[in-house]
Parts: sequence; C-alpha cells; structure tokens
Amino acid sequence: MKKPNLSFWQIWNLSFGFLGVQIGYSLQNSNTSTIFESLGADVHQLSYFWLAAPLAGLVVQPIVGLFSDGTWTRFGRRIPFILGGAIISTLALALMPNCPALLAFAPLAMGAFILLFMDLSFNVTMQPFRALVADMLNDEQKTKGYVVQTFLINLGAVVGAVLPLLLTHLGVSDEVRPGEVADHIAYSYYIGGAILLATVLVTSFRTREYPPEEFSKYDGGANAAETATASDAGERLSFLALMRNIPRVMLQLGVVQFFSWASLFLMWTYLKSAITGVVTDHETGVVLSEGATQTWVGVLNGIYPIPACLVSLVMGGVAARYGNKLVYAVSLLFGAAGFLGLTQLHDQYALMLPMIGIGIAWAGILAMPYSILSRAVDAHHMGVYMGIFNFTITIPQIVIGLTGGLIVQHVFASDAMSMIGLAGVLMLLAAVSVYFVKEK
Repeated sequence: MKKPNLSFWQIWNLSFGFLGVQIGYSLQNSNTSTIFESLGADVHQLSYFWLAAPLAGLVVQPIVGLFSDGTWTRFGRRIPFILGGAIISTLALALMPNCPALLAFAPLAMGAFILLFMDLSFNVTMQPFRALVADMLNDEQKTKGYVVQTFLINLGAVVGAVLPLLLTHLGVSDEVRPGEVADHIAYSYYIGGAILLATVLVTSFRTREYPPEEFSKYDGGANAAETATASDAGERLSFLALMRNIPRVMLQLGVVQFFSWASLFLMWTYLKSAITGVVTDHETGVVLSEGATQTWVGVLNGIYPIPACLVSLVMGGVAARYGNKLVYAVSLLFGAAGFLGLTQLHDQYALMLPMIGIGIAWAGILAMPYSILSRAVDAHHMGVYMGIFNFTITIPQIVIGLTGGLIVQHVFASDAMSMIGLAGVLMLLAAVSVYFVKEK
C-alpha cells in the first residue's frame, strides 16, 4: 500500500526543526576553533578538539536510530528524540560561551566537555530528522523531501554564520580578549539556541507520524507490534545482524562520503588559521586583524550555504532527468574547484567565489546519498540504518581529527593553507568514487 502524497507545507514541517539545529551547528563550525584559540589552544591542537563532533555521532546516531525504530509514544516515534535533544542542545549553546567562568583554572577542559555535551545533543536531535522524511514520504516524494531538508539546512547555516557579523553591525563588541569569548560570539550562541528550540517545537507540534498499524500497512505489512514495542528483545539484539546485512550501496556510498566529509572537516578546522595573516581588505589591501578575520570566516561560512539553497531548489528536477549519480558527481567537482580556489586568492571578496563551488558540493552531499540510500533500505529499520550510515560521516572526521595535527606540523610545516589544498584533492577523489556506486 502506497503512502499518500504530502503537501509542500507538510514536507516543510517535517524538516523545519532542522533549520534551528543547523543554526547551532553552523555557529559551532564557524567559531569553535576561535573559541579554543582564545582559551589557549594552538593550531596543532585544534583538530583534537574537533573530534568531539564525530565521536558523538559515531556512538549516538545508531543508538538513537535503533531505539526510535522500536519506539511508539503518544508523540510519535521520532519526535520524542528530536524534542528531547533540542532542549539539551539549547542548554549547551548557552553554556559554551561561559566555559571560562564555569571552570576558571581549566577553561580548555571545560570547553572540551561542553563541546562534547553539545555534539551529543545535536546528534540526538538531528538523526531522527533523516529517518522521519523516509518514514513519512513515498518513494516518489523522497528526493523532494531531502531537497527541502537540504534547503532548510543551508538556510540555517547562513543564519548561524552571519549572526556574529550582524550583531557586530548592531554595536556588539567583537574584541578578542585572551581567555574570554568575544561578546558577539556569545550573544550569537544565545540567540541560536532560542531559534533552535522554537523551530523544533514547530516540527513537534505540526507533524503527525503514522501510528504503528498504519505504518505497517504502508511498508509491507510487517507486524505492527514489532515496530511499536520498545522492549522487543529480538529488535534490540538484531543490530549485529543488521550490520552484517548492510545494503551494498551503503558501502559504495561510504567511500564517497569518506573523501567528501574528510574534505569538509579540513575546511571547518583550518579555514580560520589558513587565511589569518593572508586575507586582505578589499579597499586598502591591508591584511585584516585577527578579530576582523574571524568575522570574515563567519561570512565565508555563510556564503557557501546560499548557492546550496539555490541549487537545492532545482536539484530534484535535474536528478529526475539526468540521474542522482551524475548530479552528485558534478556537484563534488564544483567543490574540489572551490577548495583549490581558496588556496590561490587573498582579497576578502574574491574568497567568496570559491565558496560558491563548495556550496554546490554541500547541496549534493546533503541530499543525493540519502535519496539513493533510502530506496535500498527496509523501511522498518530506516532509523538504525540511517544511524549506521552516519559512520560514513563520522569516521573520516575522526581520522582527520587524529592525524590532522601531525599532517599540518610534519608534512606541511604548520602551513594551514596546505590543508585546504588537501581538502580539494580529497573532494576530487570523492567525485571519482561516485562512478562506482550501483544505484537501485
């Protein structure tokens, strides 16, 4: 029995909470390195702090997926996890700018602890959104659902990236003081947390998930009790069996994911260090100050989601005509060109141009693999398989997090810009790897 078509606004509400989650995640991506540098970390240590995010995702997302597959409450299957994670995420965003005051004698340790706490809660909130789209939409609407989700993710990324700049223009200080988090960053975290909670509340109260019996009729008539009963031991013990029966396409996509997410992780970790002392004012040609450079990193991180938003509006139609694989590969090629362009340009406005290519790649990375995978996965195990697929995002980040400091120090003589060049090479390898994906 086919699931009914949902209206545009019903599809919009499914992922609206992801808008707020991505605002928080964007704030983290743009400002984590700066916060830890202000607390005393140096460039060789940055990648170790960034390990918190992938480690949290590696552990949390499969667990949340497994439990949400077997959960049914009056609020639904996925919504309880989304709402609970959002409340904790809001608290973590409020605590992060205050880590120097919370543990004055060891602010770096407190910052690392709060970052891990934040990433755990982000992952609890994010993971069910992927499964929720697959749960609620039929095969004909899945690509549209993930494209809408991609649009909202990128809109959130823009808002999170430009919040510090906006606050600076409104008169909030961007002065960098040793041992403290700048005011414009701190207030951005507070505002981002409030928006996160508000948007998740919209999804929570405007989405009606299919009850177990109805869901079973749409997806092969499986025993509804197995889907609905959280204490079913067979479901709990089936994780290893699910791992042994991973769809082949997931492994093939995993290769593409490894190269593309390693590339993105390099950018998030080293972009600020790479352009500090290099990026110049467009009018005077003078190198920007450290505070101005950090603000400009936020601008650049806010640029690439804009083309991603625009591309996502047409990506579904283009993929329907030319195929998901071709769209995926071409988008990654744009990303490779963007990373290599960053290594060649110094003017602050010229640096915006490569971010367009990276944005096109980002749109493909957020939509195409999930559209391909969702058609090859058993609907009753969608949550856990989406969680397992998150391994292909977290493992490359862990690898880069563990080796990045050694690479930048011993291979590139502490030249952070060379790490951006490496990101371009890895993105090119990701594009080539799409060829080997056998789509259902």
